[in-house]
Amino acid sequence: MIPFLDLRAQYAAIGPELERAMLEVLRSGDYVMGAPVSDFEDAFAAYCGARESVALNTGTSALHLALLAAGIGPGDEVITVPMTFVATVAAILYTGATPVFVDIDPQTWTMDPAAIEAALTPRTKAIIPVHLHGRIADMDAILPIARRHGLWVIEDAAQAHGARRNGVSAGTFGDIGCFSFYPGKNLGACGEGGGIVTDRADLAEAIRCLRDWGQNGKYNHVRHGFNFRMDALQGAALDVKLRHLDDWTAARRRIAALYDQALAGTDIQLPAPAGEDHAYHVYAIRVKDRDNVRARLAQVGISTGIHYPRPVHLQPAYAQLGHGPGHFPVSEAMAVETLSLPIYPELADSSVEQIAWAVSQICQPLRASVA
Repeated sequence: MIPFLDLRAQYAAIGPELERAMLEVLRSGDYVMGAPVSDFEDAFAAYCGARESVALNTGTSALHLALLAAGIGPGDEVITVPMTFVATVAAILYTGATPVFVDIDPQTWTMDPAAIEAALTPRTKAIIPVHLHGRIADMDAILPIARRHGLWVIEDAAQAHGARRNGVSAGTFGDIGCFSFYPGKNLGACGEGGGIVTDRADLAEAIRCLRDWGQNGKYNHVRHGFNFRMDALQGAALDVKLRHLDDWTAARRRIAALYDQALAGTDIQLPAPAGEDHAYHVYAIRVKDRDNVRARLAQVGISTGIHYPRPVHLQPAYAQLGHGPGHFPVSEAMAVETLSLPIYPELADSSVEQIAWAVSQICQPLRASVA
């Protein structure tokens, strides 16, 4: 069986280095925040080209606190997309604000800038573009709209570690960039983790305060805060893994190029060409009869994933937002047609060739058509 993701292969490559760093933390007796976390924050800020980085317990917390630091709350509206993990939308609701959806572009699969203006109201306060699958959204089009209307731009870069456009890193185009360090991410902790980057010291300081019970000095609680701190073991693990991220990203792009070449000329919709804009957290294709294709690949020993099988506006937990089938047709088509193929730095070329051959044999007769 070719697994969809193999974190054991990553561990086999960097295990001794990772163990040394984590053993040092265990021996220190200092397990929450501390030097391992601050060292990672400094390294990640430098990696992204940002002035500030704040480490947190999850990517969801990163989005939540970014919105709070921007002053988003009840009565406000935040524009985002329904083709994302539910955390993007949940974080908006946590603040008391209302999520407002716009559809995605059928080629890039990220926020369609042409849909933003129609979604604006006097209550709109922020836009959250999602760098879906690791591809940077069309920030060149989104940012001018936001600036023209005085809106915050908070990037959901949870899947985009290592993606860059013209030398600018994902997460640094807008006011705050939010990352997840969930273990399966391109830069993943050995457990839960998240963080933000920003060039604004005031936003970073607000988020530092909010993550630690709203404290400004011990037992001096100046905000209604949370326990969203990163533990020292995760900081140490991430500091080690960050040193390998560029090599891992290069490997992902090379594997994506192999898929592109092997599947060219079929009726499958491949990810649009992106270069360094794409970190390939996910290599997704669009095919008709997706579930049948997935089942047939499983029969020949190839594991796949689906990101995401139901857009947020059709999830039962978000029915109160008042949307139904047909409201966001591109996202809805993506939800039933997208199939994620295995992609991770240690995936062998021979496995990529095997996967691509199997996909082409199964999909070509289906004459897949796309929106």
